[in-house]
Amino acid sequence: MRLDSLAFRLTAAAALWLAVFLVAGGIALSTLFRQSVETTFDENLEAILDSLIATIEVGEGGSLTLQRPLSDPRFQRVYSGWYWQVRTFRGDQPVAVGRKESALRSRSLFDQALLVPSRTLGVDEAKLDELLTGRASGPEAQPLRVVERLVQLPGMSAPISFSVAGNMSQLDGQVEEFAGLLAGALIVMGLGILIAILIQVRYGLRPLERMREGLHAIRTGEETRLQGDFPKEIEPLAEELNSLLEYANDVLERARTHVGNLAHALKTPLSVLSNETRQDDGKLAKTVSHQTSLMRQQVEHHLARARTAANARVLGASTPVAEVLAGLTRTLVRIYQERNVSIEESVEDGLAFKGEAQDLEEMVGNLLDNACKWTNGKVWVHAKKVDGKMPMLRIVISDDGAGLPAEKRALVLKRGTRLDEAVPGSGLGLNIVGETAELYGGSLTLDESEQGGLKAILLLPRV
Repeated sequence: MRLDSLAFRLTAAAALWLAVFLVAGGIALSTLFRQSVETTFDENLEAILDSLIATIEVGEGGSLTLQRPLSDPRFQRVYSGWYWQVRTFRGDQPVAVGRKESALRSRSLFDQALLVPSRTLGVDEAKLDELLTGRASGPEAQPLRVVERLVQLPGMSAPISFSVAGNMSQLDGQVEEFAGLLAGALIVMGLGILIAILIQVRYGLRPLERMREGLHAIRTGEETRLQGDFPKEIEPLAEELNSLLEYANDVLERARTHVGNLAHALKTPLSVLSNETRQDDGKLAKTVSHQTSLMRQQVEHHLARARTAANARVLGASTPVAEVLAGLTRTLVRIYQERNVSIEESVEDGLAFKGEAQDLEEMVGNLLDNACKWTNGKVWVHAKKVDGKMPMLRIVISDDGAGLPAEKRALVLKRGTRLDEAVPGSGLGLNIVGETAELYGGSLTLDESEQGGLKAILLLPRV
């Protein structure tokens, strides 16, 4: 997925908001769970505290006694993390009550004391019968949750502090376990939603991919217009593209018609002039005949270039190379059968020229005809694919003739150049081939063949 693609933008935006939502939701759920657990824990401690208050009785002289021990065995195990204590206030300082300090604290505290919330608030700020909660550190640095209530018992001049503490380690462990499970569940859910988003984006953008495939099929010659049904959001675009293709084809067809009409319109006057000059042997007639011949060559040359330029831009043009070479080979073998010329051809399977058949026939036909003219009897033509940035094909035509010196190879590609006037021709063939190949984005180069003759290398775009 490219970083500048619509699919990446849609997926990245959705993934970002999903991550923010899941993180915020995870924090909120974890906080609510901790509050719920702490509330339940405090309610449990408060129930134990009420039970503790109910078991305390005031004796003679204001002494406090524990009528029966609390049923939870954790209060009996030293430093278990669960503690209770009863204290009274002397001035603003709480002190243990009873004849023995250890008598009114749980055995689990041993000789330690709890740091209760009223010690922080002070006796003046702590209200009677109000439940005070707080955190403290136990005898072995245990994290404790402490609940305390100040109660004014009958016969007592000062309020009594009743407090119960429970170990928060178990509660923290539950919260951490829940947070871990929640994080895992949210990650799995996030991945599942992200996969669903990817599928949704791919499915939603599939019509655009089908449109791209349709345009590729048009460009490669498999189709002439966009086919299939598209969603209503994209259907107008497909219709406009098809209308544009039809308009381009109409314009091209009109241009071809105008080119043909112009050719006929010019050829008729030129033919009349040529016929008239043949009936006169004067100097003027010879000059007019020569100039008429040059005009005909120029007209044919530029009309051919105009037609080829239009064909080179036709969308969807595709020509099988094997069929064209087979037809040209059969024709030229018959034409040069008196010289016993043979042509050996080999074409890679599935090779197709990205252009009009008549242009390929003209280019290859000129090169094959030129090779047959100068060969000693054998011509070779090979066509194969060329891998690179753009898909291309290479057609190599070589003969076993006398060849051509290196300094003259560039010269014969110029328009109207003929090195041997004894051989029929106008000198335009190789030039037209080179210019047509360039219009298609290809090239024509000449080299020495392995058999000693001339080798023409034609590079053209392929489907």
